[in-house]
Amino acid sequence: MRGRIRAKLRRFELTSLPNYALEDVIHIPEGMRTHPFFLILRRFMLAAAIVTSVAVVVYIGQEGYNEKLNFIDALYYSTISLTTTGYGDIVPVTTGARLTNIFLVTPARLMFLILLVGTTLSVLTERSRKTFQIQQWRKHVHDHTIIIGFGTKGQSAMQALLDDGTDVRNIVVVDPERACLRVAEAQEVVTVQGSGTKSDVLKIAGIERAKNVVVATNSDDTNVLATLSAREMNKKAKISAAVREVENRHLLLQSGANSTVVSSETAGRLLGLSTSTPSVVKMMDDLLSPSEGFSVAERPVASYEVGANPRHLSDIVLSVIRNDRVYRVDMDETLELRAQDRLLYIRKSDETERKKQNEKREMERLGGKAKQVKDKSHRESKSREVTDTSGDCHGRHIDEQRELKSKESGGNE
Repeated sequence: MRGRIRAKLRRFELTSLPNYALEDVIHIPEGMRTHPFFLILRRFMLAAAIVTSVAVVVYIGQEGYNEKLNFIDALYYSTISLTTTGYGDIVPVTTGARLTNIFLVTPARLMFLILLVGTTLSVLTERSRKTFQIQQWRKHVHDHTIIIGFGTKGQSAMQALLDDGTDVRNIVVVDPERACLRVAEAQEVVTVQGSGTKSDVLKIAGIERAKNVVVATNSDDTNVLATLSAREMNKKAKISAAVREVENRHLLLQSGANSTVVSSETAGRLLGLSTSTPSVVKMMDDLLSPSEGFSVAERPVASYEVGANPRHLSDIVLSVIRNDRVYRVDMDETLELRAQDRLLYIRKSDETERKKQNEKREMERLGGKAKQVKDKSHRESKSREVTDTSGDCHGRHIDEQRELKSKESGGNE
């Protein structure tokens, strides 16, 4: 009895469904779509190529027909055969009539067939293409980030990932509401419709091969169940979960979350700081926005930084991560950096860094010009000194020659 019930329930699991049945569950973003006019033109050219190919075959094997055929006759025969018009009582007999039938009647007939059957063919082709895309995506997806719940927190989490350099193809959004998924699909993100607490939905999202999981629903109960399900199916993934009430934080940690963010407590602290020191809130908002200004980032320790004090580095280091533990820079454990350590530091955004590099290049350029002017003036002054010195020496030499000649003339007298 239990086996029958389980078998019936298994039939309704998403993992037991074929790929073509998941079109309404998985949405894979598409690239630039082709204009419908070019799609119809492509189909028309394909039909014309088929007609021409058949005509060539008929013309080559014309000996098998009851009369000798030229190429126009073969082309006419292929058109009336492929378009299923058959052999009627009205048959064109002259070359002009047959040319009219080939170049006017047949294209019109092909256009009619395209308009009549095109919709059905398009639907079948679209379904086959989507099925193939789903199959390929499920086969190759790995090391991605799954966002469970795409409300305000989920959207902010995805935006932070994109600003931090995460590829949009490495993000999968899971949410039961179709309206929320449309927001993610507008940014070309793969979406899976369903509850993140169900194991079959998470399997469809590739939870077994995921690298990170962000749990950001609006209910602590849902977050706990989703975290528990994700941890059960992936022991190595890094799970970050949001929690509304601080009393439920330990439940998420016990369920397998690596880190938790208490949204109500964090918002309350920022509200309290905004009344006394609003500038601190602005600075915190700047640090939490990777796309502009400053942001908090993580990087490994460079080889030349091993053994150094993190407070003496060029970067502003906040903490040192050692053996999955976070140490502040003012602790005794962080006096000397080790090769396996990682640093939490304040990183400049790309735009700020780009401006700094441009300013540095401009200063170097101006400094190079100033140095060239200085060197030139220095060389000119040295040249003048040499010239003055040589002139003085030449004058003294002439005076000595005159004095010597006067002495010699006095001795002769």
